[in-house]
Amino acid sequence: MILIKDDLALDLMRKAGKIVGETLLLLENEIKPGISTKELDRIAEEFIREQGAIPSFKGLYGFPASLCISVNNQVVHGIPGGYILKDGDIVSIDCGAYLDGFHGDAARTFPVGNASEDAKRLIQVTRDCFFEGIKFAQIGNRLTDISHAIQSHVEANGFSVVKSFVGHGIGRDLHEDPEVPNFGRPGRGPILTKGMVLAIEPMVNEGSFRVRTLKDNWTVVTSDGSLSAHYENTVAILPDGPEILTLIK
Repeated sequence: MILIKDDLALDLMRKAGKIVGETLLLLENEIKPGISTKELDRIAEEFIREQGAIPSFKGLYGFPASLCISVNNQVVHGIPGGYILKDGDIVSIDCGAYLDGFHGDAARTFPVGNASEDAKRLIQVTRDCFFEGIKFAQIGNRLTDISHAIQSHVEANGFSVVKSFVGHGIGRDLHEDPEVPNFGRPGRGPILTKGMVLAIEPMVNEGSFRVRTLKDNWTVVTSDGSLSAHYENTVAILPDGPEILTLIK
């Protein structure tokens, strides 16, 4: 069942989303060769808790950390640890915060030091396809109108969309209905209505769309070892168009 948010819920989600956006901005300034993914996780958790919020991911389904940090060919759900970021890496950071009964959720992929032009292009296309998708996040459209726009932009640029993992509704629970695929034919799925809130999160691979999960039962990697990027925001469907709740200007 898709849960519609009223004005009060949306105001609370804006606050949670702001914390997520601010956390990602903070981390962007900390990402450099020589820092460990565990240290990035510590910085994020400390900041989130200082704002009076709780990291959404920590303990969820047994996940052991506050952030999902995925490096290079890791797609999503990487566990922060002893890995030291190196010059030329790319790192995807997925962050959630829970405040006053509601969640915010967003992800970014960042270059580390002197990443290659190909890697930076992958990051840019992944970000751009999100914004191509939300052009269709309008009342009266169908959910897969967003999905189709994302896939079309990715494939026009020679990359592939991950199909095994999708976005989701969000609110009092981090993962709510509906699922939000990043691929598919337009004109399908539920009609978008006022008060729907979606975590839209394209995951884009440099090579094949196929992925596999490592033995830790969390970390998802590309099947062919190619780079992967991730971009996500929490988006409210409103009469004046989509409102991104996790993007800090």
